[in-house]
Amino acid sequence: MGSCFVKPAYGVRLLCCVFIMALWLISLSAVAEASRPQGHYPLPETGNIVGETYTVSVENEEDTLLDIAHAHGVGYEEMRRANPDTSLWVPGKGTQVQIPAQHILPDVERKGVVINIAELRLYYYPEVQDGETPRVETYPIGIGRDGFDTPLGITETTMRLEDPAWYPPESVRQEAAERGDPPPEVIPPGPDNPLGQHAILLDIPGYLIHGTNQPDGIGMRASRGCIRMHPGDIKAVFDQIPNGTQVNIIDEPIKLGWDADHLPYVQAFTSLNEQETGISDLLGIVNNAEELPETKRSNIDYEAMRNAIRRGSGRIEPLI
Repeated sequence: MGSCFVKPAYGVRLLCCVFIMALWLISLSAVAEASRPQGHYPLPETGNIVGETYTVSVENEEDTLLDIAHAHGVGYEEMRRANPDTSLWVPGKGTQVQIPAQHILPDVERKGVVINIAELRLYYYPEVQDGETPRVETYPIGIGRDGFDTPLGITETTMRLEDPAWYPPESVRQEAAERGDPPPEVIPPGPDNPLGQHAILLDIPGYLIHGTNQPDGIGMRASRGCIRMHPGDIKAVFDQIPNGTQVNIIDEPIKLGWDADHLPYVQAFTSLNEQETGISDLLGIVNNAEELPETKRSNIDYEAMRNAIRRGSGRIEPLI
């Protein structure tokens, strides 16, 4: 007589095979995750959030918060906002330190290089071959200080220079002369060169993406308008970014995100007082998020959103 009943021994073997296959897939995924370079993420199929926030324990008494930030691909301001009560120079062995390595992708075309000066972070979307998973690489940067704003807009890369010489601009020469310490006409490659070992020229006269001989300044507004990267970070992208790559420099201090379940989040980098953001601005931000379902938009807690913007902590905060 026909039956859909599976004999017990065969059923057990089938379940074991399925279980082993599931474990193999999980371990394969974990290996892939572990082997992916720091700050490299596959683009999410749903949502626009990558990475995760996690906690590490300080292992060495000599480690500073800046050392830990550098080791985990985080900039100065990001690290300070995430750990406001931790000593910058002597966090102490065993201290728990939060690593803010979760990011909402900027709301612009995912092409070439995107630099969001509000969060002091660069996003690179490399071209991929057919069948290859699209990905994003993200790195902390330093940008122009007050009076030396990094210009906004779409430009492109024009030239890559290894071991560049630095020709101090007139503003630098004038400041140095006022201090009684005029610089030389040119600073050759070497440890005293503020461009570091790699520079990528932009189609904006006088502006570059470059390394640095002062990596502690990454994640700060400390340059004269150029975009600084950790020496290891710019070395990693230097050969990947061809001449003619689009570079979109934006100022997006408020980012709306959603996860795989379409739950909304906000990430803000400046205070409400500085931005003077009203309720109409908040509604505009939400309405522009076309991929966020209407059912989720209608449930957003605008008071929570306003408070998150007021804090400007850089944390990704839920809105439902």
